[in-house]
Amino acid sequence: MTAGERIAGYRIEGHAIVSDDERIAGPDGRTPPALSNEADWLRFQVALDAAAVVLLGRRSHEANPNQARRNRVVVSSSAAGIERRGDAWWWNPAEAPLTGALKTAAPEGGIVAVSGGHLVFDLLLATGFDAFHLARVGGMLIPGGVPLFSAIEGGRIAAEVFAGNGLRAGPTEILDERADVTLTTWLRSTG
Repeated sequence: MTAGERIAGYRIEGHAIVSDDERIAGPDGRTPPALSNEADWLRFQVALDAAAVVLLGRRSHEANPNQARRNRVVVSSSAAGIERRGDAWWWNPAEAPLTGALKTAAPEGGIVAVSGGHLVFDLLLATGFDAFHLARVGGMLIPGGVPLFSAIEGGRIAAEVFAGNGLRAGPTEILDERADVTLTTWLRSTG
């Protein structure tokens, strides 16, 4: 599969909340409390409920047990291709294509909600997001934290990464005025 190639029957949507310096976690890989916001969390849960499958990394899966019993695909190099383990499908991108993982986990197609971490976001950026819902906590910095995308370590900002991968910004909405949390949905350009 080449960058930007669509997977018929699936809509790939990323979800993240970042600090002003484009970080999704602290240096320890954990989400700091100041990066958590109730309004964003509720919006995110509704999106996950609407998805045919949630795709996330092993650390995210371990940090957030699947209490809602959602259909999950966990990205991990320890998986043997595509396999079922406990409450999720496990997928090793080095051994099986994304199309195979999605058709195994959600054969009817639908929305693929990608919830991170940054290596998973990088992987799906190459495939091509149809949309990316990016919440931002204004005025917050996480020095040395985990970036949204690897390219951010090289000095790029999320807007440049999205634009360079065929996405354009929709209007920004205020999720929580008091906490200065906004949401911008980046959409695949159609023309």
